[in-house]
Amino acid sequence: MISKPIEIKAIKKYIVSIKYSDGTKGEIDLSHLAHQGIFNAWENNDLFYKVYIDKETDAIAWNKDIELCPDALYLKLSNLSFDEWKNKELTYATD
Repeated sequence: MISKPIEIKAIKKYIVSIKYSDGTKGEIDLSHLAHQGIFNAWENNDLFYKVYIDKETDAIAWNKDIELCPDALYLKLSNLSFDEWKNKELTYATD
């Protein structure tokens, strides 16, 4: 199971700092999403800076309509594909 996010903070426009329960942490640049579709809402009332962790789903969210998958962000932060992560986890399980 991929770790859960425990801390999230917008540190500057389109960049979040995130920490996961296994200690993995770092900054993620989300500027590739800006000005596209629903992410245009980030421009309104500094919405980007109101990021939070949804308590029910663990999603990284800005409102009920804008959420990002915490697993995808974890893999991006870890610089791993899902298959690489899975193989790494299975190796630890068999040791």
